Amino acid sequence: MSGGGAGDPRDDPDETKSEVLDCSYQNHSKAIFRKGRHRGSSFRRAILDEADLTEGDFSECDFRRASMVEADLMKSAFDGADFRGADLRKARCNLSNFRNCKLKGADLRGIRGKYAIWQGSDWWNAILSEDLEKALAKKWPRPSNHSESS
Repeated sequence: MSGGGAGDPRDDPDETKSEVLDCSYQNHSKAIFRKGRHRGSSFRRAILDEADLTEGDFSECDFRRASMVEADLMKSAFDGADFRGADLRKARCNLSNFRNCKLKGADLRGIRGKYAIWQGSDWWNAILSEDLEKALAKKWPRPSNHSESS
């Protein structure tokens, strides 16, 4: 059970229903993107502090260097998204999918996300709190074929 109810965008992968947004370099603090279908959108360097991105599809989105401090990302899909250099301090990420995300240089300190799915993401290249690093290392171990610089 996803908890999204009828019309949950995570349950319907129909890309024709997706609305591609370009919010690059814009301030969307406290904006509401709840249950949005925004696959492939650009939020590059956007300010999304305290924004509501719950229960949405943000797969393959560009969040490079975005500010997402205390944003609510719970129960959303971010598969294949690019978070390099993004600031996600204290964001709520539990029950979300972060499969195959790029996280190099992303600041994940203080997030609530140990119950999220991090499969295939390079979480070890992000800035993490010690307790989150331990939880992720246990559940989503770093592949042995990756070097320190990858």
